[in-house]
Amino acid sequence: MNRLFTMRSKTGRYSFLVDRKTVVILTVLFVCTVAGLILSIQAGSKTISFGDVVLTLLGQGTPDNKLVIGTLRMPRVILAVLVGAALSVSGALLQGVVRNPLASPDIIGITGGAAFAAVAFITYTAGAVSVRWLPLAAFCGAALVSALIYFLAWNKGVTSTRLVLIGIGVAATTSALTMLMLVLSPITAASKAYIWMTGSIYGASWENVYSLLPWVLIFIPLALLYARSVNVQELGDDMARGLGASVQLHRVILLFISVALAGSAVAVAGAIGFIGLIAPHIARKLVGSAHGGLIPVAALIGSLMLLLADTVARTLFQPQDIPAGVFTASIGAPFFIYLLYKNRNQ
Repeated sequence: MNRLFTMRSKTGRYSFLVDRKTVVILTVLFVCTVAGLILSIQAGSKTISFGDVVLTLLGQGTPDNKLVIGTLRMPRVILAVLVGAALSVSGALLQGVVRNPLASPDIIGITGGAAFAAVAFITYTAGAVSVRWLPLAAFCGAALVSALIYFLAWNKGVTSTRLVLIGIGVAATTSALTMLMLVLSPITAASKAYIWMTGSIYGASWENVYSLLPWVLIFIPLALLYARSVNVQELGDDMARGLGASVQLHRVILLFISVALAGSAVAVAGAIGFIGLIAPHIARKLVGSAHGGLIPVAALIGSLMLLLADTVARTLFQPQDIPAGVFTASIGAPFFIYLLYKNRNQ
């Protein structure tokens, strides 16, 4: 039996070559994510049985369960899924565009730009401007730093090597400036900013979910539409031009999609690191490097990773609620060192 089959739009303009193995893996990951959602809703200072969760979701639960599930836990677990998917797809696009397995939103400066803007907002506008504007500040920081990286990397076009090197340099600069602000700011503002920088979805609300949902629903499908462009760009600029691709235009579009996903995720959840680095690598091991299958698989892996990290963070050390970013970093940092070691001769 042929492992591959083609899916086409009604107009025939868009088509996807789908691997049956990828469909199976996507199905398994989707089931695991749904199971993780239910387990995460059940777990907490008050454990809720599976039957009570189902009854509550059907609108027949007790008032206490409706409060705990509908108001406190559901927004948090759904936000974890959305943030994990956004960061993972952003990382997958970056790794494809710059052709570097070490690329991710936090490594090349996108997350650092968001963190710098957020810390500046917390430090210099404390009490004067509503904290509701914090996500907008973080997103603007990510966008501005990304534009700066692209501008500095431009020299009759942008090569992947210059983009990575300048991105790492800008990331180091924004990190240093952020730490300087933390040292000089009042302890209350510094504490709040440091928690945000660590990355946490503590206190997530439906407002956070609704603010991130449009970005995920628009830009992840858009990433899938441009999956073929990523595949072509991985062949190298000269080969891509030979195949008729508009290399610079597509690179700008793909980077914009990546920044939009990473910036919007960081804006609502803080600087959660390494999801965008790890999830695409796991997806690549499972389904290969073709981005038509890699992008949705990475999205589900990232969702599951952040969902599990947040569940552990809020249940393992009760009554303390540890930021989920602590657990993603504890896994991601050794993984990053492993990648550096693996690619040391390249």
